[in-house]
Amino acid sequence: MKALVYEGVEQVALRDVPDAASRNGEHLIRVEAAGICGSDMHAYLGHDARRPAPLILGHEAAGTVVGGPRDGARVTINPLVTCGTCAVCRTGRENLCADRQIISMPPREGAFAQYVAMPETNLVEVPDHVSFAKAALAEPLAVSWHAVRLALDAMHPAMDRKALVIGGGAIGVAAALALSAAGVEDVVIVEPSDLRRTYLRRKDAFNVVKEATETFPLVIDAVGFAATRATASALVQPGGVIAHVGLGEDAGGLDVRRMTLQEITFIGTYTYTAEDFRQTAQAIFDGRLGTLDWIEERTLSEGADAFQDLRKGGVAAPKIILAPWA
Repeated sequence: MKALVYEGVEQVALRDVPDAASRNGEHLIRVEAAGICGSDMHAYLGHDARRPAPLILGHEAAGTVVGGPRDGARVTINPLVTCGTCAVCRTGRENLCADRQIISMPPREGAFAQYVAMPETNLVEVPDHVSFAKAALAEPLAVSWHAVRLALDAMHPAMDRKALVIGGGAIGVAAALALSAAGVEDVVIVEPSDLRRTYLRRKDAFNVVKEATETFPLVIDAVGFAATRATASALVQPGGVIAHVGLGEDAGGLDVRRMTLQEITFIGTYTYTAEDFRQTAQAIFDGRLGTLDWIEERTLSEGADAFQDLRKGGVAAPKIILAPWA
């Protein structure tokens, strides 16, 4: 099969690789759409030791089941594979499973390929009226759905329902959409890129600014660099909540003294539970997360150029979706 293979720092190439094969009752999925994630970019830049070259990246995917009792089923893929039996799995917190695996990290190859194999429990059927490109957004949208759920649960009920989202990439946009779906109507996205900001401003649902100066009861850092954590620390209100989703860099930026003196809650959030993923997928199917028209579609053969364009900051859309079969 054809696959886009990460071969070293800033090197991805379309290669012929051995066909993906289902095992232990897994389903073989013909990938119809796969999104480029920020974590794929981290690997591409050589910043993720968990993703050593050579490796097929990509974990935001949707496609068609090939063979078996579900042959022909249209599905979106939850890429997080967990044991299902440990204490956290049994209590619905599968994302914290000590034995968790995710496609695009060894030992599981990713979805920038014509086929991928996945367990039955990781598949959510997609109705015919939803495109594969939009169905592939279930994964990044679920990341933000999970973060918003945890953040709103942690907020004091007396605080205003308004939020600041730092970062206008896919996770930031997804956070704004999840907040809106949860009833938070006053949401501001901070995005420093003129190109990205102009693009998002054409989408009526988004209030996007270059920088923010007012304070907010809830701040979601969808970037995760020292500078964005410093912004979150400065702009969260006393008694408020910071939800940290981005994995830009490991350290720096948090004003721990202010967080302590002002009783600010900091929540690190990672991926999603299986229920979060199912709820997000259903919200997509029901149209509760908007038109999802902020994507750019390219073919898998254009994947190397897509990575280069993202590296140069030359992509206006928050998400590029690759279509292996185009």
